[in-house]
Amino acid sequence: MRNAREVLVIGGSRYFGKRLITRLLAAGDRVTVLNRGSSAPSPGVDHLVADRNDEKSLTAALGSRTFDVVVDQVCYTPRQAEIARRVFTGRTRRYVMTSTVEVYEYEDSIALVRESDVDPLDVAVELELPWNDAEFLDTHYGEGKRQAEAVFAAAPAFPYTAVRVAHVLGGDDDFTGRIAHYADRIRTGEPIAVPMVNHPATYIHVEEIADFLHWAVGQDFTGPVNAASHGPLTTEELCAEIAAHILDGRTVFQQVEVGEVSPFAFTRSYGMDNSRATRLGFRFTHARQWLPKAVAETLGKDGG
Repeated sequence: MRNAREVLVIGGSRYFGKRLITRLLAAGDRVTVLNRGSSAPSPGVDHLVADRNDEKSLTAALGSRTFDVVVDQVCYTPRQAEIARRVFTGRTRRYVMTSTVEVYEYEDSIALVRESDVDPLDVAVELELPWNDAEFLDTHYGEGKRQAEAVFAAAPAFPYTAVRVAHVLGGDDDFTGRIAHYADRIRTGEPIAVPMVNHPATYIHVEEIADFLHWAVGQDFTGPVNAASHGPLTTEELCAEIAAHILDGRTVFQQVEVGEVSPFAFTRSYGMDNSRATRLGFRFTHARQWLPKAVAETLGKDGG
């Protein structure tokens, strides 16, 4: 039996973050959650309160503590990454950053994208951008994650990995409202806006990404890694499954040349190649296997 690990989770109070914490506790790890105090951690978890944007606050909250692994669920900007790198250098043997498929937002490739398609060592870091502005950050989500990865990658002695998470589906606590968006339109027959050429994307179930992060905590590889279930899904496939849960629902697609389209409708391919993680030993499921369950969980048995 292995020794219990000291694991710090920054953020992680909802969705797959809380599922990760459940898995860590079940494995016998000693878990500490650090956040701004806006939400209480799960039972059995130590709690540190600090603003991760404030280096003095973060350092004071940590005191002299060290950790086997840090899982950073809420690193969105290069400024946050720089603070974290300074504070946690020498405090942890492994730093797991939750990144996103959105780092590939400029990669217009029919083929599934690999980690090497966006090498963080090639990404310019622009600390002077208005990263503290909520509206700017919202519209530059992928760029913020890309530059955060670049900050960690620039310090070769910092043992980080960036988990590039596919679009997550499932759970009755899905807070994104994306499945509900489609369900509302299917229920009423309202048109669903899609681009003229609508491309597929890769996805991952909420339980599977929690499994993946838990697995990554115990590994020693570094650098970016894609986390996505096998098999891209199209908007049509998603809507067909949602419609199967709605009595007398009607799916109507409306192609638009310009303007906003529905979530999970893409003007370019959004598929990730998961072969690196597979070679490292993680076994992904196929998205079509869990999609019915994911939709049922989010909509509820009565179809929402």
